[in-house]
Formats: sequence, C-alpha cells, structure tokens
Amino acid sequence: MKFVQCIWAVLLLAIGAAGAQTYPSKALRWIVTYPPGGPTDVVARAVGAKLSEAWRQQVVIDNRPGAGGIIGTELAAKAPPDGYTLLFGTSAGLCINPALSSKLPYDPVRDFAPITLVVINPQLLVTNIALPARSIKELIALAKGKPGQLNYASVGPGTPNHLGMELLKTMTGINLVHIPYKGTGPAITDLISGQVQLMFNSMPSVLSHVRTGKLRALAVGSANRSRAVPDVPTVAESGVPGFEYVTWYGLFAPARTPQDIVQKLNGALVNIVSDPEMSKWLISQGAEPAATTPPQLSRYMEEETRRWKKVIDAAHIKIQ
Repeated sequence: MKFVQCIWAVLLLAIGAAGAQTYPSKALRWIVTYPPGGPTDVVARAVGAKLSEAWRQQVVIDNRPGAGGIIGTELAAKAPPDGYTLLFGTSAGLCINPALSSKLPYDPVRDFAPITLVVINPQLLVTNIALPARSIKELIALAKGKPGQLNYASVGPGTPNHLGMELLKTMTGINLVHIPYKGTGPAITDLISGQVQLMFNSMPSVLSHVRTGKLRALAVGSANRSRAVPDVPTVAESGVPGFEYVTWYGLFAPARTPQDIVQKLNGALVNIVSDPEMSKWLISQGAEPAATTPPQLSRYMEEETRRWKKVIDAAHIKIQ
C-alpha cells in the first residue's frame, strides 16, 4: 500500500511539473473588483498588458464591482485553481472587509494563494482651499477648536478612506463628522465646492485638482513621502508619529493552485513591476512599486488585517 501511495505521489508531482511547463496555454482572466477607469482598473490593465507581451497570451480584465469588493472577490475564490482565473485583489477586499465582518462568503487566507504585492498606494489628505489649515498641526488645532463642526467625505462606511480618517481621529483626539458618498466623483465635487472640508483619497483621483489649485494637499498617509509628490510631508512627520494609512493591490490565485504555477506567475510579475519603465509609470500614477514573494504578501496581509481591526473596534464601526 505504501509503495502504491509513493507511486501516486510521484505521478502527481510529474503532472504538476508538466502543467507548469505548458502554462499558460490560453488567455488569463483577471478579476478586478472595481469599475473600469478607476485607479485599480488602470494599474491592472497596465500590468496585465505587460504580462500579455511577455507570455504571448491575452490577459482579459473582468471588472466585477459591487459590495465593497465582495462580489468579485467571492467569484475569484470559487474559480478553478488552474492559474487561469486570478484576482487583482485590494486591501479593502482582503483585509478591511474581513476585519469588518466574520460573515463574508470567502476567507482571504483559506480561499486564496498569494502571488505578489503589486503596488502600495499612499493616500493623500486634501482639503477645500477655503479651510484655514495649511498643515496637519493647523488642522488638528482647528478641529479641536471646533469639535464636531468639520466634515470629511468618504465613499461609504467601512471603506478605506473612511477608516483612514478614523485612524487620524483616534490618534489625535479630534472630532470630525463623517459624510459618506456613493462614489469618488460626487465626494470630490462637494469637497471642491466646500460642502465638506477634507478627505483622504488616492492620488490619481485628486492630484489634478491639487495641481490646478482647486484642492490643497496637507499630507500623505504613507510612512515615507511619495515620489509622486515629494514636497508633501507625511502625516507622521507632521505631528502624528506612527501614523500610516495606505491602500494596496496584489495578485492572487484560488487556493490549491499548483505551487509551480504560483511561482511562475510571481517571477513574471516581479520582473514586470520592477522594470524601470513600469516603475516610473506607476510612480507617476501615485503608486509605489512593491513586488514581493508569496510569503511576504501573506505576512503583510496579516499585519494589515490586525491594524484595521483595531481601528474598526476603536471607532465602533459596524456595517449592516
């Protein structure tokens, strides 16, 4: 019996190796959990196009937005583990949602095989230009002098820019009023017009408004300054030591995808993200190239989930 089991083990290893050697033999499908044209979609298409060139197989972007990333993430979790359907995952879908709810239709650890982190996105804290605060210290002083009178926008309860501002509130003791919107566009429109006073958002969504003088950039949420806006200080260096708020994108396969295929994908994506031309383009979009090994991505996700769970609990955030 042991001899037969050994034979089967050898055969399975041989089949897996052969599969990796012929992979990919057809188009790849990348599920993106946000609509076309947004920052996640733009980065996924750019990186996917480079993989298409390298492997001479089409990478098809399948946009499945809705429910804060839950719809697309669940779809990817249930895909065949053959390396042909992958998730272009985000911090919202794989760390924040699990920290918000234990009743998700997927488990980010059980249902996915991490491939690589792709980029880290420093978030930019922007204000209406009429707000009399030109630094984080001035904002904190203003908010403490007017508790509950300043409003901040987000794209919904439990979303990253909601939690980023709640983290700032927790660490500084300021009292700001949360105004949720159904999308980035309406939120930025009201921010520019002065209906709300401030907002954390991804750089591609707000940089053009900062550069044309319609919004003021106070700080970036990352631990280090962004190469896209090197003159803008971090929140941490502006008087809130230890503050860090970023979002990120990574590539994931369904669990039980053969490790040889995971490693082949990892090698290809690391080369693409690390390429000087691609790195320069990503930085121009306000993203920091951040390719990793699969275990490094796993550890990073664990850290992120713990960190956001603390913020959610401290702010008593509950999603219906």
